[in-house]
Amino acid sequence: MALPSLPGPFYWPLHQPHLQNLSPRTAKPVRETFSERTCAFASPAPPRVAMLSVRVPLATIADPQQLQLSPLKGLSLADKENTPPTLSGTRVLASKTARRIFQEPAEPNPKLSAPSVEDEPLLRENPRRFVIFPIEYHDIWQMYKKAEASFWTAEEVDLSKDIQHWETLKPEERYFISHVLAFFAASDGIVNENLVERFSQEVQITEARCFYGFQIAMENIHSEMYSLLVDTYIKDSKEREFLFNAIETMPCVKKKADWALRWIGDKEATYGERVVAFAAVEGIFFSGSFASIFWLKKRGLMPGLTFSNELISRDEGLHCDFACLMFKHLLHKPSEQRVKEIIVNAVRIEQEFLTEALPVKLIGMNCTLMKQYIEFVADRLMLELGFGKVFRVENPFDFMENISLEGKTNFFEKRVGEYQRMGVMSSPTENSFTLDADF
Repeated sequence: MALPSLPGPFYWPLHQPHLQNLSPRTAKPVRETFSERTCAFASPAPPRVAMLSVRVPLATIADPQQLQLSPLKGLSLADKENTPPTLSGTRVLASKTARRIFQEPAEPNPKLSAPSVEDEPLLRENPRRFVIFPIEYHDIWQMYKKAEASFWTAEEVDLSKDIQHWETLKPEERYFISHVLAFFAASDGIVNENLVERFSQEVQITEARCFYGFQIAMENIHSEMYSLLVDTYIKDSKEREFLFNAIETMPCVKKKADWALRWIGDKEATYGERVVAFAAVEGIFFSGSFASIFWLKKRGLMPGLTFSNELISRDEGLHCDFACLMFKHLLHKPSEQRVKEIIVNAVRIEQEFLTEALPVKLIGMNCTLMKQYIEFVADRLMLELGFGKVFRVENPFDFMENISLEGKTNFFEKRVGEYQRMGVMSSPTENSFTLDADF
């Protein structure tokens, strides 16, 4: 069976260096034909080989004498005209080509690299970071001034009445309070570890560095206050030592501490992810414990403990707000899904801590409502970060909404938790005396 001829004249390619000057006029055009003899090696006929349908122009030879000297002069191509490659030769060629393709190392597929430090104004090298003025980020600066105005010390908290109340508490209530204080005493040190080792070194804008520096000082005061409370309530030295080493001696505290410490040591996590994580530490990990102590205040117990809790919870709320503000200033934020993952993880750990490991039912609180309250706090944090709610639940603890209203004491009898130092938050124009004011 003869194959149909291919259209067009084709020249037999002479790929020889000494024939590069051969004129096209000296080459005879031939029409490709296939005889049954040529194609008898395969039945049915193999598909056409692409190389046979390509025109290969011949080079030219200026001097015809060079052709006489060519080694091809005595070579007969009469029976080789238009002969396709053999099937075995084609297979060998394909095998070599495939082997070369698969053996050659593929070009690396570049991953989408994380934004560099230079892409973030908050983290970019700032040669003016040693000087405060002129203020560039006024909202961050106002946060710093607000923190400065709320300064307090552990010596201002009166614990004289707490000893009597402590003796009247049930054993399970004392157990709960002492373990919560043990967690608080260690957790503020972990927050400071992150501020000193990571955030203060990464952030380059002066206004934020001022806040972080002041936050470190306040976290030290919080840790001192909690240690003072444990030292005041717990008289047994071995029990005190057990509580002060809560990260090592109490598995429920260790689990929360390890979660925060992993974020400090994570070199792959972005600044934005770690800001969210520590907003969760101060906004979620502390929320349930704060609520449990405020529950004691509602019952009229432990005035020194509950007052210090007011001051500390206000500070931690401000620190959480500042973390959200820094997050909003980032140009390259983590995705909503990533933020949700971090927040939900923190919620589960806190719920387990206060409903299983150290259940709030020990002080008469409802564990189911405590779970709901933690979810409510997480939703509020998600909104402040600029995302939607996750749990969509209501606040089950009305006393937490009225905490600020319950500080209605006479200023000269006891300092209230909403106290601010005079003049810190006021502007220069508010302190000036003028005679042209409108009345």
